[in-house]
Order: sequence, then C-alpha cells, then structure tokens
Amino acid sequence: MSLQMRPDDEVRLKVLGALLEKKVVMPAIERIKRKTGLHKATIKSSLAFLEKFGMIESYGPKVIFKKFGYNLEILELLQVDLSEKQAFEQFVKEVQKDPHVYMMAPMIGSGNLNIVLKHIHKNIESFHTHSIKNYYERIPGLYKLIKDRQIFYIAAPEYKNKPRTDSIINIIKQEKGLE
Repeated sequence: MSLQMRPDDEVRLKVLGALLEKKVVMPAIERIKRKTGLHKATIKSSLAFLEKFGMIESYGPKVIFKKFGYNLEILELLQVDLSEKQAFEQFVKEVQKDPHVYMMAPMIGSGNLNIVLKHIHKNIESFHTHSIKNYYERIPGLYKLIKDRQIFYIAAPEYKNKPRTDSIINIIKQEKGLE
C-alpha cells in the first residue's frame, strides 16, 4: 500500500520547516552565473559580503499559505492604551505564541492607531473565534487596553503582491540609474 503525499502531511511540514533554518538552503551559483553572466567567485564573494553586511538573513521557500486552506489574510490596526502595562505585556506574550499572527509592530500615523498586526486564518469566523478564545477570554483588562480596533480582510484578486526584496532591489536600481 503506497502512502499518498499531501502538502500538509508530517513529512512535508518537516521539510518546509527545515528549509527555513539558516544554511539549509543555499543559492544555485550556476543558475545565478547563467542569469547574470558574472564569475562564480564574484557571485560567492558577493553573497558572503551581503550575508556579513546583514543584507541577507537566509534563503528559503516562499510558501503560498492559501494552498493550505488559509484563504484569509487580516490586517488589524489597534489603538492601545500603553499605560495599561500589564495587559499590554500579556497581549504581546499571547501574540508571540500565536502562529496565526506573523507580524506585530508599533505604528505611527495621522490618527490614534498605534499597533499593526497581520494574521492568516481559514475564514472570518475562525479569526473571530480565535480572537475571543485566545485574547479576550485570556487577558484581563484587554477591553481597557484596546481603545479602537479596525480589521481589514484582504480579498482576491490581488492586483499586486511582490516580495519586499523585489521592491527594494528595483528601487535601488532606479535610484542608481541601473534600470
């Protein structure tokens, strides 16, 4: 009896997880050479320089989360009362443990919103259920901490979705007149 491979089975998830570790995935020097016309030594020394300089952290996969059934990306903007220190610390702890939240950062803008979060979930209902169970039921004082909350569900079609790396490379090329 042959086992059916699935993208979300234990073996494939182990492989994907390992690909995120530093020094597991290395660039294909020959492909870079064919694409750029540069010598292998130049490519290797350039990569070493960029890694040492802190420009490249790692090489890894870009996983399409929608292929796993996570069809909803959420942008959540909060106005939090930072004087509610204990509630804020507990909120940050819960966010750190939450695999659905892949980014949380302070935000500065023209209004009073001061925290941005990015999540992935299967659907709106699972997002709201998860928020209540993992935050509102667990953190005393959360209602005092969060003064305003705006939630945006990112929908298809995406008119543009490129990696930030592509953007910065193209911006720098444009600034230097290399395009």
